[in-house]
Amino acid sequence: MGEHDQEKPNRLEEIKSRLFSRNYKTEIEHRDIFIRPGRADVPGAWQENEATQNMENFFMKTSLFKKFFAFAVAFFLLAVVYAGYSFLGGGNTVSNDNIDISIIGNTFAAGGEELNLQAQIVNRNNSSLDLADLIVEYPRGSGEGEGETTERFRESLGTIPAGAIRNENIQVVLFGQTGSSRRIKISLEYRVDGSNAIFVKEKFYDISISSTPVDLSVDAPGEVSPNQSVVFNIKINLNSVASASNILLKFNYPPGFQFEKSVPAPSFGNNVWNLGDLKPGVERGISVTGRMIDVFDGEEKTFHLAVGSQSTEDKAAIGVIFNSFSHTIAIRKPFVATELIVNGSAGREYAVDTKTPIRGEIRWLNNLDTKINNLEIRLKLSGNALDRRSVEVEDGRYDSLNDVIIWDKNYQSELQEVDPGGGGSVSFSLSSLPLLSSGEVVRDPLIRLEASVAGEQALADEMKSVNNSDTKTVRIISDIGFASKALHFSGPFQDTGPVPPRVEQETTYTIVWTLTNTANSISKTRVVSTLPPWARFLGPVSPAAENLTYNSGAKEIVWEVGNLNRGAGILGPGREVAFQVAIIPSLSQVGTAPTILNDAALTGHDDFANVNIRVNKSSLNTRLSNDPLFPPSGDRVVE
Repeated sequence: MGEHDQEKPNRLEEIKSRLFSRNYKTEIEHRDIFIRPGRADVPGAWQENEATQNMENFFMKTSLFKKFFAFAVAFFLLAVVYAGYSFLGGGNTVSNDNIDISIIGNTFAAGGEELNLQAQIVNRNNSSLDLADLIVEYPRGSGEGEGETTERFRESLGTIPAGAIRNENIQVVLFGQTGSSRRIKISLEYRVDGSNAIFVKEKFYDISISSTPVDLSVDAPGEVSPNQSVVFNIKINLNSVASASNILLKFNYPPGFQFEKSVPAPSFGNNVWNLGDLKPGVERGISVTGRMIDVFDGEEKTFHLAVGSQSTEDKAAIGVIFNSFSHTIAIRKPFVATELIVNGSAGREYAVDTKTPIRGEIRWLNNLDTKINNLEIRLKLSGNALDRRSVEVEDGRYDSLNDVIIWDKNYQSELQEVDPGGGGSVSFSLSSLPLLSSGEVVRDPLIRLEASVAGEQALADEMKSVNNSDTKTVRIISDIGFASKALHFSGPFQDTGPVPPRVEQETTYTIVWTLTNTANSISKTRVVSTLPPWARFLGPVSPAAENLTYNSGAKEIVWEVGNLNRGAGILGPGREVAFQVAIIPSLSQVGTAPTILNDAALTGHDDFANVNIRVNKSSLNTRLSNDPLFPPSGDRVVE
């Protein structure tokens, strides 16, 4: 037995003697039960095994994820490579980059003449182009104004095999100003095998217009002053060997331009002329006069002209524009501001009746930074309604031989020298002639006033003339005659009942309305009146063709006259209507002359003076002053 084995029994014996010995003391450890001991982490063997297993599972899962991710990336790269290969050069795919469209032909053309071009299509793809169509689009007109549409046609090409070249002829007709450029768009639409999608390849080709079929020119100022008159001289020439038929010219005005007249007169509205057929070498001219109103210093106004063939759908419209032109006018403050005022109105036109006097004023102002010498103001009077005997002028002179009123330094000393910013005004008055004289009617009566201001600007080495003008047209409103009368013993109807009227008994009366007219046609004419509570409308109307109606709810009588021609009742038959009404007086009306028709009003529109008119007539009562058989005191109600 070894040494170690011998030590074991001795050790055991020693322990036993200590346990059973009376001298052995056991040490007891006292602890505070209220103190919670700290937790000791004492890992056991089973915990170590679990952690190890979790780590192994984590690394196992991470490895699988990395493998999956790497596989996805590789697949994506392969797909991209395959798609690029297929699109650029593999399989049956087609690329627009492998399709070439070339245009062979002139880059210039005469407007209105046929231009021949050739479109060459090269298919450098490995696949054919199926159901191919060639589409050509180009502007039909000159590129400005109305009528600018796009001409478009399509040519079927069928299938263009891989590597094939296809040539197609194209004919187009272009218009435009000389030197302008017109763009042609050529598109190739096609499909590819295995797809319903439509693919498009486009090509643009610019053509310069070397000449136009119709030459268009305008002679007009580049600058005008507010309220200044401006004249456009337009010239049209056919620039081809063949005639052109049904040609229209359209002049589009900017805001602020007021058309006054043209020679020849427009064919449609105030801005379209039908030139008919144009022949080579024959020049056509149109002169348009207008005025710049409601414009301000520094503005620019652009006028657009277009000439072309007449539209088949609208006779006043251009179907195809052969040529177009634009002219810009700058608005500049005048050297001498001039404004003509009539009865407080500064408008270009003014309407007044024959009973209203015309009081005018010419206001002027020096806008220069230098003095103006010898300022002279002149007013030219004209028109078929001017009463020359009625002209009156203050501090000036009326030259009746030339129908001109003159104000200058001889009558007003301040006009001899006007400082910068200086201004003033002169005044006058006149009247219109009667519109009916010796049985004759003045047709379209008007008075035209043309004011002009002129002077001299003293410069370093010369005297420069400065001037300005303003005009106004005074249109005279037609004299409308409106007569309203009541009858009992005469007229187109047989009236009944006592005269004088008797209490609680019915008496009937005939109302007659008569209209006359002098100078101007009146449209939308109507007469309106009402009945008092004690009156009633009986109904007969004479002539029966007249449009007279009665509204019982409002007790309103309306006569729709419509058009009242010039000279009605003077040079020809007038307009008249008659109808019957009845009253039953009450005791409260004894001794009075009751009203049988309330106030009446005529309204309408003076087509020449371009104003609405109104004529009022007072009410009618039982005093029948227009009935020759009416007895004295026949108007007072009796019991």
